[in-house]
Amino acid sequence: MKEIYLDFAATTFVRPEVKEAMEPYFTREFGNPGSMHSSGLHAKQALDYAREKVAKTINSRIDEVYFTGSGTESINLAVKGVARACKRAGKGNHIITSRIEHHAVMDSCKDLEKNEGFRITYLPVDKFGLINLEELEKAIAPETILITLMYANNEIGTIQQIAEIAKIAKKHNVLFHTDACQAGYELSVNVQELGVDLMTLNGSKIYGPKGVGMLFVKKGTPIVPIIHGGGQEGGLRSGTENIAGIVGFAKALEICQNAREKEAKRLTKLRDYFIKELFKRIPDIMLNGHPVQRLPNNVNVSILSIEGEAVLLKLNEFGIYASSGSACTSHDLEPSHVVLATGVPFEVAHGSLRFTFGITTNKKQLEFVLKALPPIVKELRNLSPVKLTLKDIEREIEKQKALAASVKVG
Repeated sequence: MKEIYLDFAATTFVRPEVKEAMEPYFTREFGNPGSMHSSGLHAKQALDYAREKVAKTINSRIDEVYFTGSGTESINLAVKGVARACKRAGKGNHIITSRIEHHAVMDSCKDLEKNEGFRITYLPVDKFGLINLEELEKAIAPETILITLMYANNEIGTIQQIAEIAKIAKKHNVLFHTDACQAGYELSVNVQELGVDLMTLNGSKIYGPKGVGMLFVKKGTPIVPIIHGGGQEGGLRSGTENIAGIVGFAKALEICQNAREKEAKRLTKLRDYFIKELFKRIPDIMLNGHPVQRLPNNVNVSILSIEGEAVLLKLNEFGIYASSGSACTSHDLEPSHVVLATGVPFEVAHGSLRFTFGITTNKKQLEFVLKALPPIVKELRNLSPVKLTLKDIEREIEKQKALAASVKVG
């Protein structure tokens, strides 16, 4: 068996069709779209066409699409740009997010909280990673300016009720941003149907190039730039545009969205088969995230009594590539903040593994993984000083719930 890549939530390869669309802009059509000569005008035409294509794909106006250097930059622009614009206008300083967001959101909020006097509410999630909509609405205050919540979680795959959240935000005249980086491959990113004011996407999760992202900003949304310079992207994001990357991003998004329904069905079958077989072949294993309301390509499990990193190293010897959480925190030995937020003990979070599928994933590959993984688990459990069962974990979770309830009452 050749290498089996099951880490598509971390990044994807560039599709051949996308690479082909990009190639002219590395060499022949390398002009700066800000130049007035023919070379620059050709680049400007490519930029305009890509923007038009993205706007059509997400069902927005052309002038509501802004290209950035990454999903992370797009998120920073959305959160900090809106926060600063609203604060300057005297509209408030309160932002609502959740405990399972990507670090681009979490760290942006923490920076605003620590250095610029903003108040941040970090909403809890239930055991499946879902936001409680009643708690969200209760958290809204007169000074609330922004809600920023992930469309689909990059680690556990749980899909939030984005359209319902948008209705709540609109009801209270609060802006709503969603990080949709994990959604662009399999879920609809139609901004009219979702009802969002701002939405982040990036190329590296949709078989496009790395180093390019996009921010949808609904017309009339207060926002200021966080990068200053030549005034590109309507003055919102300065810097010479990455034409090759933008062309590739537009092409990749178009392909993914056109094929998403068919691909989602295929991946859901593979996902459900893989989960079923994992639970059949490995005792004392837990599924992280919602069992149904999750990304079609996401399988995140915790295997008790072993550490996820040790399993990954063993799988790597077989040419099987997976992860224990977000690639952005892969060198952090701490367990996933997302898995911990669902209420499981520290020991369970440490044993988490994430398998994410893509366009090259097939059943034969998964069967190979299912043969390789159980012996690895058995070997590592024999070496582990920790011996946990599902009953142990259930008792610990109940104990934590009782403790939290007593603290709340007290």
